[in-house]
Amino acid sequence: MENLQANEWFAEWFDSPYYHILYNHRDEEEATFFIDNLIEYLKPLPGEAMLDLACGRGRHAVHLFKKGFDVTAVDLAPSNIEYANQSAAEGLQFMVHDMRNLLSANTFDYVFNLFTSFGYFDHMHENLKTVKNMASALKSGGKLILDFMNVNTIRPSSGLIETKHYDGFTFNIQRKIEADKVVKQIEVIKNGDSHLYEERVKLLNKADFEAFFSASGLSIETVFGGYDLSPFDPEKSDRLIFIARKA
Repeated sequence: MENLQANEWFAEWFDSPYYHILYNHRDEEEATFFIDNLIEYLKPLPGEAMLDLACGRGRHAVHLFKKGFDVTAVDLAPSNIEYANQSAAEGLQFMVHDMRNLLSANTFDYVFNLFTSFGYFDHMHENLKTVKNMASALKSGGKLILDFMNVNTIRPSSGLIETKHYDGFTFNIQRKIEADKVVKQIEVIKNGDSHLYEERVKLLNKADFEAFFSASGLSIETVFGGYDLSPFDPEKSDRLIFIARKA
């Protein structure tokens, strides 16, 4: 088995064609439902500036743009941005960017970091730096929307392998918890060739984010537990969704 994992797993995996084959089935209707609910709650003004941080191929950025906002969307993977640029227009721009670096200070009315696009880094100071960059990118009074998994409801079974088949590829997926991370090992097989990737996301809880926000000049406005914007229940909610405001 060829191991293609780089020192930073996300740089390799998110830029691979296999990532998009595996996750191409993601529910567009659910994503639209979530964005529409957020916009209804936030009530942004037409033309306000929004940053989609870790935008993937840009589906959420495009939806925000179509609703009348000025959208900048960034992602670490060049292949994602190349694909997203097919939708670029005046008021909708895409660029390659590492969220550990500040994009632009005091620029955006809203910053979106959605669908567990956080917690990739081994060291807590890198995660804190990323939140500080999000806060710095916001105008005074601007809001951060950060959507993460609820680690209290994660129950991966070590040793069990889930197999999926897409576009002639076989994906063998094993989930487990290692120390302070949830790890997903992904073997991709086609025509006898196999490649191994990993996803490694820190098990960050509500208190961790509260500390990040406090250190970054952000105050929590509310916390939701699902894409329907239901209240957060630590023991039952699937998601941990923060709306935080820059002082």
